[in-house]
Amino acid sequence: MIIENVHVGPKFKELSKTLDMSFLKDSTFIGRASGCSMEGVGIYDGDLLIIDRSKDVQQNDVIVACLNGQFVCKIADLTNNLLLSANPANKPYKLTGFDQYNVEGVVTQSIRMHRTTSVLEFGY
Repeated sequence: MIIENVHVGPKFKELSKTLDMSFLKDSTFIGRASGCSMEGVGIYDGDLLIIDRSKDVQQNDVIVACLNGQFVCKIADLTNNLLLSANPANKPYKLTGFDQYNVEGVVTQSIRMHRTTSVLEFGY
C-alpha cells in the first residue's frame, strides 16, 4: 500500500479545524492510505494514518517506511526481516542489502473518512 501524500506545510492549520488534534504531537505526521493491502488490519483506501516517529518498532507493528523511493504501509516482521501485507493476495517482501529502506514511523491510529472535504485533499 502506497501512502499517496504525507501532509506537511500550511494546509496543516486548515486540517486542525476538521479533526481533534489532541492526539497529535511533534513526532507525528499524517499520511493517506492507498490500495487494499492492509484491509486485514482495518486500514482501507483513503484512510488517514497517524504515524508516530518517536515509537520504537516492535514485532508485528504496522509501520510506514520509505522502500526504494516509495512510501509503503506494512506489518513489520522483525524476526524474518519481512514486510507483510494484511491481505493474502499480496506476498511478503523480504528486505535485502540492496533495498533502500527507512522506517518513517509506527502507525498508531487510522481514521476512516466517510465524507471527504477539500481541506483533506493534500495534492499541492
